[in-house]
Amino acid sequence: MSAPQPIDFSNLDTAVHGPVRLGLLTALQSGGPMDFTTLKGRLKTADGALGLHLQKLESIGYITATKRFIGKRPNTTYELTHPGRTALFEYLAIMQRLIDSMDLAQWEKSKSKHQT
Repeated sequence: MSAPQPIDFSNLDTAVHGPVRLGLLTALQSGGPMDFTTLKGRLKTADGALGLHLQKLESIGYITATKRFIGKRPNTTYELTHPGRTALFEYLAIMQRLIDSMDLAQWEKSKSKHQT
């Protein structure tokens, strides 16, 4: 058996790493452009927290915001950009390498032993 390869976390994008930001990028990747209300419902998070994470992702160019009015009500739709999609998939690739390096079978065996 060969020695395990080290996992390089130095390239882990901390802008993607948080659960709300990862959720936002994932939702926009899988569901396409969404408005604030839809994202809030998907992620089950408070308005203020969601707004802060959306602003951060927009400021670094991972998402774009398009503001318009529907009737007299403001509506903002968010969309994943190419850099945002790249950041998401690079993050997922690092996580996949981490998962691949773990002995999940051993963990499952240990977990079932402790449940009995």
